[in-house]
Amino acid sequence: MTAYQLLADLVLLFHFLIVVFVVGGLPLIVAGNLRGWHWANGWVFRGLHLAAIGIVVAEAWLGIACPLTVLETRLRQQAGLPDYDARFVEHWVQGILYYDAPPWVFTLAYSLFGAAVIAAWWKYPPGRRRA
Repeated sequence: MTAYQLLADLVLLFHFLIVVFVVGGLPLIVAGNLRGWHWANGWVFRGLHLAAIGIVVAEAWLGIACPLTVLETRLRQQAGLPDYDARFVEHWVQGILYYDAPPWVFTLAYSLFGAAVIAAWWKYPPGRRRA
């Protein structure tokens, strides 16, 4: 394994963790408010979560490729590998992150998810303490 390949795999894993944070953050916010978890309304957690989905939605609307995807692809090219190698973990992480659908599908999905995050922000404002 070359250094470029290792870096590409690390970028892919980091990208996956961001997706888990964005997607998993919303149910945690709702569950946290229903169960009285004070950290679920912390400004840092909520701000990072809103910023993350905001960036995804903006990229989709502006037609900008995700910088992490671009970086990973360039690192794979530097390693002399195809964009998607067939190793087990890499195969499954990429299978979860990358789908074959028209761009409008992603823009719509990201926008709807972003709207749900904003609705949670309104319903459960950051800093709110549940009694």
